[in-house]
Amino acid sequence: MESILSEMKATGLLDASGAERVLPLLSAGKPLDEALVSSGVLSEEQALMYLAERFGVPYLDLTDASPEKEFLQQFPVRVLLKHRLLPVRYDNDAVLVASSRLFDTTGLEELRMATGLDCRLALAPAAEIDRCTRKYLGVGADTIETMANEAEEPGVSVLADEQDDVDLSAASGEASIITFVNQVLAEAIQLRATDVHFEPFERELRLRYRIDGVLQEVNVPPQIKQFQPAIISRLKILAQLNIAEKRLPQDGRIKLRIGGNELDVRVSVIPMLHGEGVVLRLLHRGNALLGLEQLGMSAEDRSQIARILELPHGIFLVTGPTGSGKTTTLYAALSKINDAERKIVTIEDPVEYHLRGINQIQVNTKSGLTFALGLRSILRHDPDVVLVGEIRDHETAEIAVQASLTGHLVFSTLHTNDAPGSLTRLVDMGVEPYLVASSLEGVLAQRLVRLICAKCREEYQTPAQETIRLELGREIPKVTWRGKGCRECQGTGYHGRTCICELMTVTEDIQSAILSRTSAGEIRKIAVKQGMRSLRSDGWRLVLAGRTTVEEVLRATKDEPTNGR
Repeated sequence: MESILSEMKATGLLDASGAERVLPLLSAGKPLDEALVSSGVLSEEQALMYLAERFGVPYLDLTDASPEKEFLQQFPVRVLLKHRLLPVRYDNDAVLVASSRLFDTTGLEELRMATGLDCRLALAPAAEIDRCTRKYLGVGADTIETMANEAEEPGVSVLADEQDDVDLSAASGEASIITFVNQVLAEAIQLRATDVHFEPFERELRLRYRIDGVLQEVNVPPQIKQFQPAIISRLKILAQLNIAEKRLPQDGRIKLRIGGNELDVRVSVIPMLHGEGVVLRLLHRGNALLGLEQLGMSAEDRSQIARILELPHGIFLVTGPTGSGKTTTLYAALSKINDAERKIVTIEDPVEYHLRGINQIQVNTKSGLTFALGLRSILRHDPDVVLVGEIRDHETAEIAVQASLTGHLVFSTLHTNDAPGSLTRLVDMGVEPYLVASSLEGVLAQRLVRLICAKCREEYQTPAQETIRLELGREIPKVTWRGKGCRECQGTGYHGRTCICELMTVTEDIQSAILSRTSAGEIRKIAVKQGMRSLRSDGWRLVLAGRTTVEEVLRATKDEPTNGR
């Protein structure tokens, strides 16, 4: 090995001090590849590339590796995970197996004995092998493999869908089930998922993560289906739900700490045709609160919102579908006016951010604390500013309007597709048009669009059909930007999200339209004439800046009869 170190010094890859740091590790019995990396003289990639060339072993870039599921099923998962091996492909009748250890061949020999195949060593960094293992073998593959082996032992019953007499409480307490659920949640956090979906089908239990607003299927071991009842039961126990109830929907919450991350998890369980489906909404309590400047709004929209925030009373609504960032925007607005001179009280379900200096109330429907009841009580606490998590019914809407008319600034959210639609929605809820007209100051409709991944951003020619579909009446650039797809963005070309907005301030003309019960479409035309920019137009601003793609704006918005400026 000392001769190899001399060669490395001769090529300039290693200096004298580096060799001195490696020699004691070699003397202690460490293999050369491990000694080079653990001493810090070379990165793992540098060390493996040199050793691959020196010993005539292939070095693999696993970025584009995509071994087929049927191909990987030939190899025992236990051996692959134990020795950190990844079969990649056939190469001249031999299987090319990636490993980060050149001098440890015990795993390769074990793989040959288990499969009877000729296995040929190739080198790749350990982190890349781990990433590909999770991607292609499935999350929790080692745990599922262990459970499957235990289930095949004599006297161990298999947890199948058809078995109604399985002791789920006992099964869900097994260490392997707990480990698997923890692995799924840890993986979801690492991938920045906001939701985790467990979906039962006849022959499989599908697992999907919602990342940057889009569902992505997660590879799971095929044996996972037989442990479906135990996995669902474990989630129910964490959420303090009734594990014996399988016929009715149930909702619960879990508080978790995984890898230093504090999470509030909303759990929804619904009976499906082939078992119970579970969706977990992950709320990161440690997330830093963003200011209005970090949300991605245009300077014009920010200045108009700042004007509304300085008003002594009135209602400001943020609308959009679930997961469009409404609460984040409202909290950014609250943080801007949070000072010692104002008393701010919120009522939410759930409390997603914890703000110093703001009085926050958690809705509890089981004990009878609803939005309406909480809002009535809040008004007796002499607040200046009130945040209502959501206006869901006539009673809450009525109290919010009355609160604004009695000198309070009220913030809330509403589920409508656009800003003008919120006006007619309030009237449909039973609020008198004159009350809506006199209390409402502004409505912000918003969506979240994915940002182009900074690691793989590239220019591309804009297809003509997209130019036609966008229909914005502007000159479309012939070259725009997109993400090519890389490991950082999981091959999607997108990483992170920002908001696009449609801000409508309630002017005298719009007040008159509300009083005459004008349709949302007509109100939109008035607002556009007065300068409102539609969601799609605001998305186009990000396309021109090279921050998102035409396809993403088209996905997140719909074409409006009047598109604005």
